[in-house]
Amino acid sequence: MLSEEFIEKFRVDYEKKIILGDYDTGWKLSEEMAYFQKEAVKNKAKEILEKNRDDLAQGQSFLWANNTYSLLVIFQGMDTSGKDSLIKHVMSGVNPQGCRVSSFKAPTENELDHDFLWRCSLKLPARGEIGIFNRSYYEEVLVTKVHPELLDKENLPPTVNNKKIWEKRYESINSYEKHLLDNGTVVLKFFLHISKERQKERLLARFMNKDKYWKFSISDVGERKYWDDYMKAYEEMLENTSTKNAPWYIIPADYKWVARTLVSDIIASKLISLHDSYPSVSEATLEEIEKAKDLLNVE
Repeated sequence: MLSEEFIEKFRVDYEKKIILGDYDTGWKLSEEMAYFQKEAVKNKAKEILEKNRDDLAQGQSFLWANNTYSLLVIFQGMDTSGKDSLIKHVMSGVNPQGCRVSSFKAPTENELDHDFLWRCSLKLPARGEIGIFNRSYYEEVLVTKVHPELLDKENLPPTVNNKKIWEKRYESINSYEKHLLDNGTVVLKFFLHISKERQKERLLARFMNKDKYWKFSISDVGERKYWDDYMKAYEEMLENTSTKNAPWYIIPADYKWVARTLVSDIIASKLISLHDSYPSVSEATLEEIEKAKDLLNVE
């Protein structure tokens, strides 16, 4: 696994002033790496990713067997930042019976009639399980902040829908995640940080591949004119909701192999830190196992 000192470079300190322009989106993640050729770094990253897949599978098995904690992994990022493919590649080795991916698109009328955390609460992982959110309740301090007219659809009372709404939502999110942690759900949050130039390349690549036409939405291109507004919303979100127990990680996403390696390492490390072995069994259970073996042997 990567060193804790290296991973700290991507963890957002609580209440730290965030300027996303100061964060690299490429593959030269440190001064040391800059001395190597990109292919050499890429090959090493692939080795680490494969090892992390094995550790993820083992960590999930421990999580399931101990049935004490659950793990919630949240991915946020601009369109084309690689959320879908990252989930597919990083989690390819885990048991699907204990891992569920939930994607959150524009809320339905029924969802709009509830508080902004409600629809995500319905998808939380049970003890022993991994839950992955492809987008999440954080959309309600991102998209709605860039397009505040969307708040009108939520029919909020005037005491809520005012200039303090974002501050209150940050507070609600922090309290919600503290509640989850207090009840055994560990939260990992990843912002996939892609450059505007790389997003343009990936959007154009979709137009060149007919198999990806189904992913096209004219709004994906239209939203690019709000790029600076989104970056500001992300900065404020990261500053206000990265806490000691539920920190954000800013993951460089221009190169998918970089993002996959970093995310897999952080998830695997967290799982192993929760449980590094299967639960122990009592002497009575061991005796029952011996009896069962004897019964089978005399059949």
